[in-house]
Amino acid sequence: MPKLQGFEFWSRTLGGARHVVAPMVDQSELAWRLLSRRHGAQLCYTPMLHAQVFVRDANYRKENLYCEVCPEDRPLIVQFCANDPEVFVQAALLAQDYCDAIDLNLGCPQMIAKRGHYGAFLQEEWDLLQRMILLAHEKLSVPVTCKIRVFPEIDKTVKYAQMLEKAGCQPQGRVGARPPVPDTFGAGVLPLPGRPAHERAGPVRSACCVDPWDMAAPGSNPPVATQGTGGQAPREPGPGFGLGSAATSRVEPCTTVFQLLTVHGRTKEQKGPLSGTASWEHIKAVRKAVAIPVFANGNIQSLRDVERCIQDTGVQGVMSAEGNLHNPALFEGRSPAVWELAEEYLDIVQHYRCPLSYVRAHLFKLWHHTLQVHQQLREELAKVKTLEGVAAVNQELKLRCQEDISRQEEGEKPSGGLPFFHWICQPYLRPGPREGSKENGGARSKRALEEEEGGTDVLSKNKQKKQLRNPHKTFDPSLKPKYAKCDQCGNPKGNRCVFNLCRGCCKKRAFREAADCPGHGLLFKTKLEKSLAWKGAQSRLQEPQPAGSGEPGSLPEVVGSALA
Repeated sequence: MPKLQGFEFWSRTLGGARHVVAPMVDQSELAWRLLSRRHGAQLCYTPMLHAQVFVRDANYRKENLYCEVCPEDRPLIVQFCANDPEVFVQAALLAQDYCDAIDLNLGCPQMIAKRGHYGAFLQEEWDLLQRMILLAHEKLSVPVTCKIRVFPEIDKTVKYAQMLEKAGCQPQGRVGARPPVPDTFGAGVLPLPGRPAHERAGPVRSACCVDPWDMAAPGSNPPVATQGTGGQAPREPGPGFGLGSAATSRVEPCTTVFQLLTVHGRTKEQKGPLSGTASWEHIKAVRKAVAIPVFANGNIQSLRDVERCIQDTGVQGVMSAEGNLHNPALFEGRSPAVWELAEEYLDIVQHYRCPLSYVRAHLFKLWHHTLQVHQQLREELAKVKTLEGVAAVNQELKLRCQEDISRQEEGEKPSGGLPFFHWICQPYLRPGPREGSKENGGARSKRALEEEEGGTDVLSKNKQKKQLRNPHKTFDPSLKPKYAKCDQCGNPKGNRCVFNLCRGCCKKRAFREAADCPGHGLLFKTKLEKSLAWKGAQSRLQEPQPAGSGEPGSLPEVVGSALA
């Protein structure tokens, strides 16, 4: 069966999904995806998986994808990070039977992505990206999608998106026309400001990315119909409007390789305290420039934001990450009590197990505002080592919140500038660099807790393990030995080095000067002298001996003794 293309893939395979849960490392695991689907999510991504590790490690595959079969977890897109076409395809081939599409991560801005040379740090290597997309399309039985971040310049972002589209979508008709925009809300037409109703609809005559409205007869005003294969879809006229039947006769099915694009409206520099606001203008420009479905990502904290983003940018769907983590019911337009969703999530985890670190991280997000009030329980949640212990802390948080509710006075308003009281699921606005230090002023870090409880007497688990291996090891900075520095690089130098350098610098200099350094065990000069002496001895042995020499055992002497 041929792969579905473009909008047909989005409408049929993905069910015209508009509410999407983003790929989140260690956060969008199966249990969380199921919770999100129960509360309005229509499409989910797996956490970002490392393609090279996925290929070589069977346990990694089992833990992240080959887990219990769960029919409720569809449609599902598996996301990989990779920088090698062959490795990316090998990983995708191992995953394609467990998902509906394979996504290439070109949006991760973290330092680990920079060191590994993947994610957003590939956005300048357009030739490599084209090779990866084309090879994946040729080898895979499922569609290929991509998630990107924007450049600071809108023009460059649009060219980037068009480059990816050209790598994957080569229609034989006119390229660059705006694709149909089906209305999955059932109203028939997705509003496009500034266009009359009769210009927003047209007959769908092809499942490819060619604009079918461009091929309509002049003055035609076809009826509006809802989403469906072979039905009517709303359209905006393109430059080819009014070409008539002659143009229609030239339409041929296109070969779409790249099926869907997700655009995060932030640059790779916008992360952590510097995240700032995502640019919907970039996303809108990309949506107008490409002929494949587009998802938007960024600034999504409520269902109202979802609807506004679709209206402002014209995208087919909206993806949420941070907003979903703080309120999994975001796509339902609800803000329930935190313990309601926390208990439901813990119940799902009982059936679909995941690492405890994932569970703890999710509860930290859900209870974020409450843990700013009850900081002792924040410390308890950080220390528990079992799922039962996490559930116990969750129950205690629930009881504390119910006590706060019982003491609440009539007309009292939420504190801290929150839209709701702390026990209600609500957005979290990431503070800027200066605001972050103020906000965390009351929350003590792990190191601060250690110092408060006895300084170096209370060691972390990692330090305790090191001390078990070496009972004499000390972690007191004042007792650590002081080392003289290398004259060249600043690393500790060798105490007996003849050059006063560290081993690395000493090795380079000794090799360059053919010198010895007994302190580092480097004997370049000695080895060179021995080599020259051995070569001299070999050359003397190979010199021919003069005939009739009187040396005992020579050939003439032996022959003479034999004749006697």
